[in-house]
Order: sequence, then structure tokens, then C-alpha cells
Amino acid sequence: MSDPGNTTAKAVGADRSLGQLVASATAEMSALVHDEIALAKAQLRQDAKKAGVGGAAFTAAGTVLLFSLPMLSFALAYGFRTWTGWNMALCFLLSFAVNVVVAGLLALIGTVFVKKAKKGQGPQKAVASAKQSAAVLQNAKPHPRPEPRPELTGGSREDKALL
Repeated sequence: MSDPGNTTAKAVGADRSLGQLVASATAEMSALVHDEIALAKAQLRQDAKKAGVGGAAFTAAGTVLLFSLPMLSFALAYGFRTWTGWNMALCFLLSFAVNVVVAGLLALIGTVFVKKAKKGQGPQKAVASAKQSAAVLQNAKPHPRPEPRPELTGGSREDKALL
């Protein structure tokens, strides 16, 4: 265990080298980039989910139109015939019109969800965060370096005299 009164251990821990600072900054920037990529992926997943719901609604509209036409058309036509007493051909046309209206409503729902997915504009939070990080890094200025003192530089006396 180190002695709490040992000031050299505290000075070494508090005074990190330039290499350690660069490594730390690089690691933090890497983590920031990874987090922004994860945020972008999450936002794209949300937009893809909205588009998927819209696509599913279009698929449901097509499925309803295809599979319900034979069965529903007959049932509606015979129901209209019983209810109104009209000609059978007119009753079949009326049942087809009802099926088209139902499919149109499902297609409208699909259109609404697809438009919502297009409004998503992708990963806007991640782009804003990346722009903010870039702006901060552009405004960062390095500290001015002090001139080297002749007594600290190595070499002969002639070299020191030239400095």
C-alpha cells in the first residue's frame, strides 16, 4: 500500500503525459462515434418499422381484395337479392363495389403510414449530435508551447550558444 503522505505518487497520478492524454481523447472520441452510430441505427429501425406497418397494410389490402372477392361476393349478392329483390347481376356488382371500398380504406391506411415513414428524415438526432461534436472540435485551440530553454536542451556549449 502506498503512503497517503507520499507526494510523488500523487504528482505522477495528477500529471499525465501527452501520450496518455492523446490516448484518452482518442478512446473518448471512438466511444462517441460508436454511440452516435448506435443512435443512428435506432432511429433507422424506427423509420423502418413505420414503413413496415405501411407495407403490411398494403399487403392486407391486396389479400382482402383477392381472397374475399369470391366468398364475400356471393354472400353479399345473395344477401342483396334477399333484401332488395333486385336482379342477381346487379346484386353481384353491388357486392364487388363493397369489396373495392374496403380494399381502398386499407390502402388509405397504408398510405398514411408510408407518409409518416417518409417524414422520419432518418437519424436526425445522430446527425445533430455529430455536427455539434464537429463544431466543438473546430473551435478547440491548442495551448501555445513555451520556447525551449537552452539549459534543458542537450548538446554541446556551441549548440546552446546558438539557441
